[in-house]
Amino acid sequence: MEGISHEACSLAGTLRLSKLVALYDDNGISIDGHVEGWFTDDTPRRFEAYGWHVIPVVDGHDPAAVDAAIRAAKAQAIAPGGKPTLICCQTVIGQGSPNKAGTHDVHGAALGTSEVTATREALGWTAAPFEIPAEIGAAWNAVERGQIAERAWRLRFEAYRTLYPLEATEFERRMAGELLPGFFEKLPLLLANIAAKPDALATRKASQNALDALAPLLPEFFGGSADLTGSNLTNFKGCIKAGRDQWGNHMSYGVREFGMAAMMNGMALHGGYIPYGGTFLTFSDYSRNAIRMAALMKLRVIHVFTHDSIGLGEDGPTHQSVEHVPSLRIIPGLDVWRPADGLETAVAWACAVEREDGPSALCLSRQNLPRLTDVGMLDAIRCGGYVLSDMKGTQAVIVATGSETSLAIEAQAALAAEGIATRVVSMPCTNLFDRQSEAYQEMVLPLALPAVAIEAAHPDFWRKYVGRTGVVVGIASFGESAPAKDLYAHFGITAQRVVEAVRTLVHRAAHRRETSMSIDERSSALLSDQIVLSTN
Repeated sequence: MEGISHEACSLAGTLRLSKLVALYDDNGISIDGHVEGWFTDDTPRRFEAYGWHVIPVVDGHDPAAVDAAIRAAKAQAIAPGGKPTLICCQTVIGQGSPNKAGTHDVHGAALGTSEVTATREALGWTAAPFEIPAEIGAAWNAVERGQIAERAWRLRFEAYRTLYPLEATEFERRMAGELLPGFFEKLPLLLANIAAKPDALATRKASQNALDALAPLLPEFFGGSADLTGSNLTNFKGCIKAGRDQWGNHMSYGVREFGMAAMMNGMALHGGYIPYGGTFLTFSDYSRNAIRMAALMKLRVIHVFTHDSIGLGEDGPTHQSVEHVPSLRIIPGLDVWRPADGLETAVAWACAVEREDGPSALCLSRQNLPRLTDVGMLDAIRCGGYVLSDMKGTQAVIVATGSETSLAIEAQAALAAEGIATRVVSMPCTNLFDRQSEAYQEMVLPLALPAVAIEAAHPDFWRKYVGRTGVVVGIASFGESAPAKDLYAHFGITAQRVVEAVRTLVHRAAHRRETSMSIDERSSALLSDQIVLSTN
């Protein structure tokens, strides 16, 4: 019933993924009861329309019939024009239970002691609870058969290695998830070349530039987009479009964000590829369950989310992300990058590729952004948050990310003209910054300094960095349809707003210090009077 079956199975049929064999337990029951009240699809015909081979099994409890169907599916898979196969098994849920078979009562709850006893009697089952009879254990024990199959495969692979030594070594490297020898040695120069480009550009374009540079070092890349390649810019120079009859390394998934994300998980689990896929950030809502599963399973997949804020402009509030970046950041194990310029974007890609224990999401701008960094900041960017610009006698910290980082730099200059010294901290990946040592975090964001954060997203997330007394310049409502520049002004996400916030915090901090000194002076005077009185 769930939508992912439509997305993934439709594409599987189009691509003729003939090795795919699925068994459909058609028992007519879900948790709420008999499904005919809410599910009347003709499932076999639906899958035939997808381009699948469908095999019906009238009695899904007959192991011989199921085995015959699986064998037939495998046979047609290797025939010309092979298709994925759905084996539709008619079954009775809870078969053998005298009182609950064929009902929703057995779907998600235990049978209960009395019904277990009745079921054992009905089935003639005499083995002790949790005991597997020897003959059944032997029939299901695949250890010896597996060892034989493994040895046979190893012999074939060693023969392959004799004929194709380079290909065999490459296969083993990729299946082990290791990067090409020399990758880490070549990476700094590659990033330095990217940093040398002075042009202002959208980080979605900077992402494509990074892909162009990285792809020759990463033959295991498998990219794609959910019908937005021209907007996400996930294709790279020399990439080959994958299709039903064409090997390639870039897939057009169609309008299937969830299916794309789930298929990326499958590729990562299989091994041999580093999958990435693109869509608009606001459509990450469609992918979320698969993103969460990637994080749960610690898979190296990379999500490219472009059009990351109200900065996308006239497409309006349905497409303008407000809550998406903060909500993605709180998924355990997901590294969320929102880079400020080309170099930060390239470092984000490098870190996502190097990371072996979880997924990454790159949230990228549609609008052009100025260059803010230089090659000397490479290692600092890798910390997720770092001091981008500092001043002597810093009185406050401005924390920014993505397209708003340039606004923080503008605000710093304006404040300097007023005699207020500030530090600008760029925070392209809060998740990575949070994994740094407490000493590093304190060095970058001293607790003693008042702080202002700016991001064109919901402001609540930034309270963990600026505290209850800090200020967050963000957007706590949905956007509007207008040019990006007008929207930033309308919602007050501006350098001037940051200037006003910093000015207020600095003056407030100065007042607190004066008040504290006044109290201390009165306390000292009172203590002196007490000393004099006690002496007299």
